[in-house]
Amino acid sequence: MAIEGPILTSVIARLHNPAYNLAAYGVAVALAMFIESPVIMLLSTTVALAKDKKSMRVLHRFMVRVNVGVTVGMCVVSVPAVYDVLVHSVIQLPDDVAALMYWGLVTMIPWPAAIGYRRYYQGLLIRNGRTRRVAYGTVVRLLSMAGTAAMLVLLSPLSGVVIGTVSLTSGVILEAFATRWMAKAVLEQYNAQKDDACAAPPSMRDVLRFYVPLAMTSIIGFVVTPMLAFFLGRSRYPVESLAVLPVVDSFVFFFRSFGFSYQEVGIALLGENNKNYKQIKRVGMMILAATTIALAIVAFTPLSSLLFVHAYGLTESLAAFAVLPTMILVALPAFSVLYSLQRAALIVARKNIVVAWSTIIEVGWILISMIVVLAVFDLPGVVAAATAMLVGRVLANGYLALKTRQTLVKY
Repeated sequence: MAIEGPILTSVIARLHNPAYNLAAYGVAVALAMFIESPVIMLLSTTVALAKDKKSMRVLHRFMVRVNVGVTVGMCVVSVPAVYDVLVHSVIQLPDDVAALMYWGLVTMIPWPAAIGYRRYYQGLLIRNGRTRRVAYGTVVRLLSMAGTAAMLVLLSPLSGVVIGTVSLTSGVILEAFATRWMAKAVLEQYNAQKDDACAAPPSMRDVLRFYVPLAMTSIIGFVVTPMLAFFLGRSRYPVESLAVLPVVDSFVFFFRSFGFSYQEVGIALLGENNKNYKQIKRVGMMILAATTIALAIVAFTPLSSLLFVHAYGLTESLAAFAVLPTMILVALPAFSVLYSLQRAALIVARKNIVVAWSTIIEVGWILISMIVVLAVFDLPGVVAAATAMLVGRVLANGYLALKTRQTLVKY
């Protein structure tokens, strides 16, 4: 899944007016991800709670309600009057970026609900050991996204930002349908269960009690990118920083993704009283070492410049902006693995509120760091953003490490 960002940013970088289109694409995706953020934890919620037919059906009703909510949110921000206030008065984007971004955001209206639908069925697959089918769905997503992008580049006069967002949305929708089709056998297993063999299903209030702290972590976490866009628009080199940040973030996220997906592995396999924690941690440490070393080899050698110019298609001047923030973020893959291990142990122990607090700490320190770094050091915006992201994640991990240690001692 992490490959889709580099693919689309490299396409946009090779089209007309790349700096402004990359900036518009980055902010459009950031806003859509913020609105979409409540659906992210449908995956963890389904993995943890879909124990039998009755609980599965309760979670399905819950998923539908969440999807309706995020779709309404996308429609609201796409109303021109609301959009103008948001981009001009709140985020204060440059006018050229704001004008390019509008239709990109409109084309993403179905995107959050498609993700929620997909993540519900992915949760059922993971809980029942069908993880390969999740990967097959991602292949469908990448192929359909890349095919859509290629077709639009060749046959349409659309701007780079719209080509990117339409391709992103079409890939997610087709993946959602493919995931539902691949979950057919799992659904048959659930539906074959007799009602009297099922435990009392969770009430909607029970689901909310479990889900809301996790959803808050996503909502608060996805504030980061719009917040960074707000600061970048007021920093040194605003357009260059807005253009480069999604490229750097997507590149680093590729290495982070190995740890990012490890949270659901932990939830599914930790077992009663976290009895399998040591084994899962051992594999996590191997992932940590491999991804950090691989990113460092690229970030601290001439490979980084070659990558940004030739693979991503950035101009040499934009590529120069990307090198230093990539170096600063080289530790993020390691912290992503630790983050997933810590959060998995806490979610299994039903300490979801601690997970929410860790995100509040991270976002709070990113905000403080951006204010301090820009005010005191007057760095280019993208360098300040990378520094703030690293500071926030380190402090959040420190808090989670303390709480995880306390949780594991009890067992």
